[in-house]
Amino acid sequence: MNSTVKLSSKYQVVIPQAAREALGLEVGDELLVLCKSDRVVMMPKPKKFSRRTAGLHREVWEGARAYLKDERGSW
Repeated sequence: MNSTVKLSSKYQVVIPQAAREALGLEVGDELLVLCKSDRVVMMPKPKKFSRRTAGLHREVWEGARAYLKDERGSW
């Protein structure tokens, strides 16, 4: 989906209907706004960050568990 939007005199934009439907956005939903060097990225704010981030960097935590197991075993 490609769309063009226009910035209003109040620096507002309207999110196209197709984008709202694709993301399941409703009135009152919050969006996260990320500013990159050459673009702005907007995404729906997760309802529960813990559920959204579950499983990220699993390999780091597996290494930490192994380290703790070794340390506890040395006692």
